[in-house]
Amino acid sequence: MEIKYKCLIVDDEKPAHRVIKSHMEQCPELVYGGSAYNGKDALQMIVNECYDMVFLDINMPILTGVELMERMPKRPVTIVTTAYSDYALKSFQHDVVDYLLKPVSFPLFIKAIEKAKLFCNANSQKTEIKDTIRLKVNGEITEIKLTAIICIESVGNYLKIYIQNTIVPIVVYGSLIEIMDNLDSRFVQVHRSHIVNGEHLCVNHKHNLCLTDDRIVPVGRKYQILVDKLN
Repeated sequence: MEIKYKCLIVDDEKPAHRVIKSHMEQCPELVYGGSAYNGKDALQMIVNECYDMVFLDINMPILTGVELMERMPKRPVTIVTTAYSDYALKSFQHDVVDYLLKPVSFPLFIKAIEKAKLFCNANSQKTEIKDTIRLKVNGEITEIKLTAIICIESVGNYLKIYIQNTIVPIVVYGSLIEIMDNLDSRFVQVHRSHIVNGEHLCVNHKHNLCLTDDRIVPVGRKYQILVDKLN
């Protein structure tokens, strides 16, 4: 049986949707899963549904494509489709599989799809719930139980990892984007500098969260959709 890949098109221009959808119709393995015309609606759709691939424009209202990538909890395999070459480096820093300039030709579309399928198939082999995460702490690899992590705070180029029943956080070099790839669905980014473990949430207020260690974590306005998922 041929593997099917559910796709989302995110672009603020209707002609761009028509082009991508037309290309998809020539690929029987691709399933059209919907369209979003701004980053906010796209984020809501990705939170509520499962997509294998997303065709993403960069220059959009409300949330740009880059901002959307930074906020997606578990991002589908992403192919950027844009009229601007300026964002290529930033996009690849967010692990997009390809960067297509408009108008998107069918041959380049097919090449991007073949690469995206490889990533999709690799992702499908990963288990959703993990037990531990391995991090370099003070020069040594340390294994930390995910259930014990309450929240993670970004401070400059470092991360503070707050662990259950400990006072002093573990400090490691890295970014929230990098560590999020090694976490599972229990963890949600709620602010540009905070990730929380939903299992340690006590009270969900509108602008902040109270965690099991009595820590108060702020909620970013643009992350509110993700926070609602914790209820």
